[in-house]
Amino acid sequence: MKLNLLFTKDGLQYQLLNGRKTEEENSFFIDSETVFDIFQKLKDLLAQEKISEISVISALNHFTLMPDGFSDHESGYDLIAYNSQVDQNSEELMLSVNKKFGVQFYYTFPKDFYTEIKNKLSSAKFNFSGEKFLNSIQAKNGKEIHINLYHNQCEFFALMDKKVVLYNNLDVNSEVDFLYFIMFTLSKIGFGLKETHFYVYGETTENDTFISELQKFVKNLKIVFDNIPNKNFILN
Repeated sequence: MKLNLLFTKDGLQYQLLNGRKTEEENSFFIDSETVFDIFQKLKDLLAQEKISEISVISALNHFTLMPDGFSDHESGYDLIAYNSQVDQNSEELMLSVNKKFGVQFYYTFPKDFYTEIKNKLSSAKFNFSGEKFLNSIQAKNGKEIHINLYHNQCEFFALMDKKVVLYNNLDVNSEVDFLYFIMFTLSKIGFGLKETHFYVYGETTENDTFISELQKFVKNLKIVFDNIPNKNFILN
């Protein structure tokens, strides 16, 4: 049995696979009406005896993007700290490399989660959502924005002529805020709305307000796919 785990801001999504068949899939999000212990949920999932493979994706926005080949790994925490507050005592430093676009991500993952998972299965695989997302992109020449939507969160890449110009990962509670941040980014990097192609992935149904508002401003917009239950799990 394979266990897929996705950690987002205040959330945990999981999928249990038996071969290619999805046996179980669910999501847990902390909000004003729901309070639960993510760590306890994780422990409950790991308590299942039949798990022989674990794949972990972190979409937590404690990260930094560097060119492939950067080797000063000891500075990883400091680089991440430019973007997010980091607690080295409680966060494990991780590295995820994308050879396809020649970049690498330093990111942190909660140490208690990391230890619990490794204690269950030492061969568990960890990755950063940005790297997995980037690896799935089929870029063309020109200016492109690729947007991956989550629950109260989104990540996006700006690409130009198949090269990464910028990556960001946003935790916001409003779909309008997604739009504002992306439009603000375009103005800063010189991507015009008429010349830029937009591609949207992920929780598109949940974020339909964002998509409808985006369509008012951009000409070239394609929804690549929606995360259909029991079919797509983090671009799987």
